Amino acid sequence: MLKSLTDLYEEQLQDMYSAEKQLTEALPKLAEGASNADLKKAFRSHLQQTRAQMARIEQIFKMRDMGPGRKKCKGMKGLVEEGAEVLEESNKSAARDAALILAAQKAEHYEIATYGALRTYAELLGETEQARLLQTSLNEESETNELLNQLARTINPKAESSR
Repeated sequence: MLKSLTDLYEEQLQDMYSAEKQLTEALPKLAEGASNADLKKAFRSHLQQTRAQMARIEQIFKMRDMGPGRKKCKGMKGLVEEGAEVLEESNKSAARDAALILAAQKAEHYEIATYGALRTYAELLGETEQARLLQTSLNEESETNELLNQLARTINPKAESSR
């Protein structure tokens, strides 16, 4: 039950950990399903980044003397399912790659929103080191989103021209 900002912070840390864990399972499938080599590389690189983000959250759990709990992030579950549908319903093509970029960006925006809130909560709670760790993850998510934007600028026109 949420009674304080501390409760919300800890609950959302667990939620984000679940989200990142789900992404570590989804990203290899997205990489395999992409036809564009740069997009494949971006998904594989983000998998390594996601593992590092999980390790940062684990570090925060230790600082707070808590664990990941059993919480399943419902938001990320839905986003991962959307990406899986793209893989099931289309063949490898520039159009599929464009759809995979969109699915990945939806997940990135979810993570950006959550990491931003978590960082702010940590700051308000006086948890400077935790705020720094969360800011690092937030920066990485923003960089990944920008990389996906750049890839979309080259892949999306190919998806249209292959009609």
